[in-house]
Amino acid sequence: MNKKMNGFVGVWTLTTALAAGLCASVQAQPTPQIPLPLATAQSQGFTAEGLKRIDAFFKHEIANNQMPGAVLAVAKNGKLVIYEAYGFRNKAANVAMTKDTIFELASMTKIMTAVSALTFYEAGQLTLNSPVSLWFPQFKDMKVGHLGSDGTLTTSAATNPITVQDLMRHTSGLTYGGRGATAIHKQFPEGSVASAIEYTGPQVLDKLAAAPLLHEPGTVWNYGFGLDVLGLIQEKITGKPLSEVMRERIWNKLGMVDTGFTKTAKNESRFAQPLPTDPRTGKPQSMAILTAQLKYDCGGGCSYGTAGDYLRFGQMLLNGGTLDGKRVLGPQTVAFMTADHLGTAIKNDITATEAGRAGYGFGLSVAVRKERGVAAINGNIGDYTWNGAYGTTFWADPKEKMVVVMMAATPGEMRKEYRERLSALIYGALEK
Repeated sequence: MNKKMNGFVGVWTLTTALAAGLCASVQAQPTPQIPLPLATAQSQGFTAEGLKRIDAFFKHEIANNQMPGAVLAVAKNGKLVIYEAYGFRNKAANVAMTKDTIFELASMTKIMTAVSALTFYEAGQLTLNSPVSLWFPQFKDMKVGHLGSDGTLTTSAATNPITVQDLMRHTSGLTYGGRGATAIHKQFPEGSVASAIEYTGPQVLDKLAAAPLLHEPGTVWNYGFGLDVLGLIQEKITGKPLSEVMRERIWNKLGMVDTGFTKTAKNESRFAQPLPTDPRTGKPQSMAILTAQLKYDCGGGCSYGTAGDYLRFGQMLLNGGTLDGKRVLGPQTVAFMTADHLGTAIKNDITATEAGRAGYGFGLSVAVRKERGVAAINGNIGDYTWNGAYGTTFWADPKEKMVVVMMAATPGEMRKEYRERLSALIYGALEK
């Protein structure tokens, strides 16, 4: 059904497909090409004008070399209502974007890592109050770093142990080295992917345990290595790589056939490539993960997948942990995961990482909206979200019964602006 038009891929819309009789029933069984049962967007509350604005936005950005291409997937009331591929999978090679294009998920990996860990929680195999040192003794006597006015570093013994809950909600003090230039940051790897390129799992654990914590555990939200350590705990419990753990506990149940950690000869040509030049800075840009050999399955940022696969994952969460009769988590566990876990005692520093998330708390791997306003990004109380550094975006809105996944290979600063723009487009297209 794809045809090239002025450099774009004209992908069938659900409205057109249904009207033309290409789908016998909106209850058609999901396939890798159709991740959820189909319905027209307008039948689920989207306006024709709003849909045109969404379409025009992506075509404009691609025509103006702001992004190479994208795949947008939206589910409303459990039905697939928007599923479009725009532009190019690889613009330099003139390869058109398709809906089965694979994207590096970066930090959207974190949500899957937390969900798989919660399956152990439900089985009584780990508790949120369990100290990390229960599995990795090198974390037993951690030090907290203190920076003097002249930047000099001193340390003191941590009062609190790092717990599983700290790992999930980013209150462990295990910061990303690339998020600062202090003497503390310099002792940490730059980020999840950088750590997996340089270190094995055991090596990264020793590296993290030897570094002084940026904050006392359980006191400050600060983005870092918590979910990587959580993934390695799951490997310790099972004796299996995190990829196998997720495949057994999530991906196979949900039919996420194109999600993984290690590229294969069969899927390597399907990966989305960024523009060679950052449109904002004019500087060369690349994604090291596309060519590097990773030394461990980093739960904080090393997985890949398609928009369709991740939409099924998001719909499972919105359904309370089940999809197509297959249960991943119980509904009470999902509700617990997507509630705020910071409260008033923990310093909420989310806007230092996600400027548009003022008014959000943080659950177990997801930002959770606490107020209707305040945030620069539209949404409803109770929506939950997280994004990826390479340009991927996910959120679920229980009030609207809506899941949104947008995949793009846009690793520059532009990706942050796209999160707000996409939200404005989606909510602006709703009838009420």
